[in-house]
Amino acid sequence: MATQRYSVTPHPIETVLAWVKSGEIAIPEIQRPFVWEATKVRNLLDSLYQGYPVGYLITWRNPTVRLKDGTPSAGKRILIDGQQRVTALMASLLGHEVLTRDYETVRIRIAFHPQEERFEVANPAIRKDAAWIEDVTAVFAPSTSVFQLVTGYCQKNPGVSQDAVFATLEKLRKIINNHVGVIELAHDLDIETVTEIFIRVNSAGTELSQADFAMSKIAVNETCGGNLLRKAIDYFCHMSVAPEFVVHVEKRDQAFAASEFFPAMRWLKDVNNDIYIPSYTDMLRVAFTSEFGRGKLQDLVALLSGRNFETRQFEEAISEASFDKLKKGVLAFINRTHFERITMILRSAGFVTSDLISGRNAVNFAYVLYLRGRAERVPAADLERLVRRWYAMSILSSRYTSSPETAFDFDIRQIAARGLVSYCDGIIESELPDSFWIGMLPQLMNTSSAQSPYFLAYQAAQVKLGDKGFLSRDITVRDLMLNRSDVHHIYPKKHLKGQGLSRGRYNQIANFVLTQSEINIAIGDKPPDQYFVELAEQVHGGRKRYGGITDETELRANLRANCIPESLLDGRIPGYDEFLEERRKLMALKVKAWFEAL
Repeated sequence: MATQRYSVTPHPIETVLAWVKSGEIAIPEIQRPFVWEATKVRNLLDSLYQGYPVGYLITWRNPTVRLKDGTPSAGKRILIDGQQRVTALMASLLGHEVLTRDYETVRIRIAFHPQEERFEVANPAIRKDAAWIEDVTAVFAPSTSVFQLVTGYCQKNPGVSQDAVFATLEKLRKIINNHVGVIELAHDLDIETVTEIFIRVNSAGTELSQADFAMSKIAVNETCGGNLLRKAIDYFCHMSVAPEFVVHVEKRDQAFAASEFFPAMRWLKDVNNDIYIPSYTDMLRVAFTSEFGRGKLQDLVALLSGRNFETRQFEEAISEASFDKLKKGVLAFINRTHFERITMILRSAGFVTSDLISGRNAVNFAYVLYLRGRAERVPAADLERLVRRWYAMSILSSRYTSSPETAFDFDIRQIAARGLVSYCDGIIESELPDSFWIGMLPQLMNTSSAQSPYFLAYQAAQVKLGDKGFLSRDITVRDLMLNRSDVHHIYPKKHLKGQGLSRGRYNQIANFVLTQSEINIAIGDKPPDQYFVELAEQVHGGRKRYGGITDETELRANLRANCIPESLLDGRIPGYDEFLEERRKLMALKVKAWFEAL
């Protein structure tokens, strides 16, 4: 029979909240964004009020280290499971602000109706209704006098029994005496086992990851400056979305503002970047992989814990060295020159908007390559070209789509063994041989997904090569991408639907072109055998119907730039399937020309 490696102890909710406030359990000031809806917070309070169980919390202490007097210390508790519930209680009962998915700081106000004994998310109507206590934090505030609260409520609600309201509010106040089970994992469990537990217990709820575990691990180690490092990661991600948050940090977190991290990221206040907005997972991946030469975040958790992979023991020196290396990686990530250079490289390849960025992990590894190349003093022009080509190869081959950590780990180890430039050049050549452009890529373009990496690469190619929009005399694809464009169906959707074609058939990417809205509207639902005749008339002195091109040579050049067979202008309108097959080949050659230009 397996030995039980945990203990279960019931604790009052009041005690758990006290642990959080004192730092006994590590939930940092700026934490993983709060993902619960306010209604879920309401339901949690109602369950407590009804005396229902609200699940267990699972904690684990840091691996045992020796204090100066030789005695062991298990360190702080890491909250393995239950962070959202604890945060919900802190927010609703104590009035703490939470950080949303959109990096907005909000207050969650839960109202209580003493007469009906029910909870609701506060709203304007409730705030105007005297029968509600609009925010239950008023009941739990240390300075609150229940007698005065009841008296004030009854004055606003004549005829209500003062004794009944008093009894109800006392019942509400006692929910913090309800017990919650705390499962504490044995402190001597190895990091792999705790990681496995972490993933299993969260698999059915809000998805967590190795990055979440790593962030908790970072935050609890104040000896190595983990609390500041954790804030640096969170704050940078937040400022990338909301640059105005810089001012908030300056005013409300002076300790962090005085650290070495804040001056390194303060530049974000003047930047409006929409190409690469990293999450904390992205930052950890890039910083860890570039500095440690490893790609699996579970290794980061182990190293931060002081894991010696050879002896399988925990050593404080390894933990300290790992924090120093991670700090170095984070500072390299947030460095203005580095960050702006990677976004510049992506733009220079034609990916001028975030809509064209499909593979976040492909961007992450491109950044890893840039940081490694810069550290190895690869000439700037050579490094930029290498990163552009690697990113293009990555999205076209879906290199980091499945099992990205395994791919990261393999690539970074091979780079260390074979050299950055030689390894990358070899992989690019093997992944994108001549047969890829003429054989595989046209087949991959047989898709209806406008977000497919092949269509995004095609649009980036048009941007990079300076192509004009479909039937545009002056407006480029770059102009359309940066401002406003329509995706036009060359064989109009209504025309194809009338022939009984399904959505997946008429929305093929080989039927798409980027064009100006007015051109798209002018063509409308006309079939190609009609509007191409009118285009031929337009460039031979006829009425100007579609765009401003009036010269046949210029029109043919526009069709070639948009990979449309010129035969359509000559009156030879192929069947839809034949057209798609021919255009896919032309689009693939366009992408090849783009890649060669990188």
